[in-house]
Amino acid sequence: MAKSVNKVILLGNVGKDPEMRSTGGGTLVANFTLATSDRQKDPQGNWQDRTEWHNLVAFTRLAEIVRDYVKKGSKLYVEGKIQTRSWDDKETGAKRYRTEIIVNDISLLSGRDEGSSGGYSRGSSASSAPANFDQRAPAGNDEYAQQAEISDDDIPF
Repeated sequence: MAKSVNKVILLGNVGKDPEMRSTGGGTLVANFTLATSDRQKDPQGNWQDRTEWHNLVAFTRLAEIVRDYVKKGSKLYVEGKIQTRSWDDKETGAKRYRTEIIVNDISLLSGRDEGSSGGYSRGSSASSAPANFDQRAPAGNDEYAQQAEISDDDIPF
């Protein structure tokens, strides 16, 4: 069989507070949206921002992290895979589709003053790690992080 890859990397801001639910079997699920922006020049040479909204789904421990640390406006780095599911609409009987990003790894990038723990990172591959751990940067690193901020104007294209 030919090799294939289904990997998504996103860096953006959460659009609204995550919605939490549990499956019939008790698995915790977090649904939330992430906005990414693209900047391009229009035909007149003016910069135009284009925002793309992504539907994200996190399960089990990642859903707990989303529940506890993610809110509207949080800046996140997310790795995952694209999945499209389909179902029949109960009202119209029409076939419906939804494309989602299934989250495999998440890093919170918002600072503490923005309502997030900042620097907390947890992936599904780290399942043997303790349930409660904090990877916040030591105090004093916030100044360095602020100096390292890059804006769209810093990018040469």
